[in-house]
Amino acid sequence: MTETLSSPAVNSAATPTKSAGHVIVDTLEAHGVQRTYVVPGESYLDVLDGLHHSSIDTVVCRHEGGATYMAEADGKMHPVPGVAMVTRGPGAANAHVGLHTAWQDSTPLVLFVGLIPYEHREKEAFQEFDPKAWFGTGAKRVMVLDHAERASEVVAEAMFAAVSGRPGPVVVGLPEDIIKKQIPAELHPPIPVAFGGMTVTDWKALNEALQGSDKPLFIFGGNDWSHEGAAEFTQWLEANHLPAAAEWRCEGTVPFDSPSYVGPIGYGRPKPTYDLLEETDLLVFVGTVPGDVITDGFNIRQNWDQKNFLVTIDPSLRGRSGPVTHQIVAKPDVFVRDLVRMDLTVKDSWKEWTTRMRGEQEKFAALPEATPASGQARMATLMAHLVPQLPRDAMVTFGAGEHTNWAHRYFPTNGYASMLSARNGSMGYSIPSAVAASLSYPGRTVVTIAGDGEFLMNGQELATAAQYGATPLVVVMDNQEYGTIRTHQERDYPERISGTQLQNPDFAAMAQAFGGVGVRVENDADVPAAVEAALQATQQGQFALIHLIVEQRVKAY
Repeated sequence: MTETLSSPAVNSAATPTKSAGHVIVDTLEAHGVQRTYVVPGESYLDVLDGLHHSSIDTVVCRHEGGATYMAEADGKMHPVPGVAMVTRGPGAANAHVGLHTAWQDSTPLVLFVGLIPYEHREKEAFQEFDPKAWFGTGAKRVMVLDHAERASEVVAEAMFAAVSGRPGPVVVGLPEDIIKKQIPAELHPPIPVAFGGMTVTDWKALNEALQGSDKPLFIFGGNDWSHEGAAEFTQWLEANHLPAAAEWRCEGTVPFDSPSYVGPIGYGRPKPTYDLLEETDLLVFVGTVPGDVITDGFNIRQNWDQKNFLVTIDPSLRGRSGPVTHQIVAKPDVFVRDLVRMDLTVKDSWKEWTTRMRGEQEKFAALPEATPASGQARMATLMAHLVPQLPRDAMVTFGAGEHTNWAHRYFPTNGYASMLSARNGSMGYSIPSAVAASLSYPGRTVVTIAGDGEFLMNGQELATAAQYGATPLVVVMDNQEYGTIRTHQERDYPERISGTQLQNPDFAAMAQAFGGVGVRVENDADVPAAVEAALQATQQGQFALIHLIVEQRVKAY
């Protein structure tokens, strides 16, 4: 949705004044924003000036794509939208990748974009572009502040739009001359968000469906949970001996070691989990819908006699495929609040069903042999040594590529938002998201697993990590190729390798140049020592990078 906001009548009462740019910052503070990720530009200097004396931490990034990825990761971790700020034209273009990620991942994000002066519009001025034309199909709303007096209102509307209904990105354009104008300093209050909830009809329908089912399965996903809601959901599942699977790249809402957790469902999923979708007689999706990734390209769970309950605040059910038995319009936490009041009669079939699938997940996630092999370094050995040393609250981040499967399979996600990734398959997410996670949770162990091609898309944000004290442990799995594309290529054009091979730098040396600890590992025998050195560095306040040079065509499963 796009719109231009018109000017209201100005309050004539004597009120302290500030520039519109400073009022924007004050309004963000009032909405609980703790951090903004910026690449500076002359078009929004007044907002940057407002941030100078603000309680909001200003994180200066090296690329607009990195800045919006960091803000998107913030939106996944916190109850308020992530906030990024970039400048006009080229800066806005570079930020688009993070906006697309927020759109497809349903992440609340507000992107502020400095614009040319109002008086220069539609004259093809330097770096001029039309924000509505550029962002109108990839954001929930696009607003341009054409009247300084509405600065606080526009920010409140943007923050509300990002979190209301299905969360997503909002773009706010800030003309350079408008934000400098003096306006009354009154702030627009936050706009309350509707969370939905189960009606009596919903409650009875779900209760009846569960009690009539022998093999029910919950699938959880999305970014709209809280720590408390996730914990209550897990306790209820365990008490009723019910299973739950994770949407692709959404692991952790139900902990990795929960007896109710039966694994991830998405690209590269293990076959027993894949088979669940057809074997179960009742699916309950919470916070997500059966889209193309879950249903293997809209090919699974298409029988219209199958029962599917969808719990989502989005009444349009965008991204859904297959039958819908019943929709419950609610955000996950409110649904769980009502769900835990449901007193079910536990069936023996539920216990057998959950135990069987939990056993398959435990076999799938069992760590590989820790003893190093002879020859080339292996990701299996690295995970076997890293995972046992991780604290329970460790977090993992990653972008896109075959290297992500090692995290899906082995990383012990034990709480909501302990896995941050880009479900739209966007590369370059690993380093920015790890920096954002480490800044949000100082002292917490944050691991990011990056591919060699993926790392070089935003690896420069390690400079941001060094500047602000972020301490992630970065694993670069270097197989000298775009591995996922090579896999598809081998399937469709066997033995015709084209456009997928890479020649890489010394990533460990890059890490050292940025101010961190870098360890280059070519032999499997050197993996245990590299893991120890990297973990020790992060515990001592530095980021660390393990450059793991592996064979091509190596796979987690």
